[in-house]
Amino acid sequence: MWGRLLAGISVLPWVRRAAGYALVALTFSLFILNIRRQGERAGRAAERLENLERANAIQRQMLEAASRRPCDRDDLVERLRKGGF
Repeated sequence: MWGRLLAGISVLPWVRRAAGYALVALTFSLFILNIRRQGERAGRAAERLENLERANAIQRQMLEAASRRPCDRDDLVERLRKGGF
């Protein structure tokens, strides 16, 4: 029954044209939504990269500071006497 009703309606040229426009509108809206989703993903990836670079810079600073620290107490005393801190 539904098939016969849809077949009868789809014979009319204005119904076919309206269905074509509806398909074009649906395709366009899905395309726009997909572009939006891809933009959000790119934004999150950029933010993750920025956070990773910031964490690497901090870790590099900590490693450089650790490489300049005194080896033992005697070196620490010498640096304090010379005013190295």
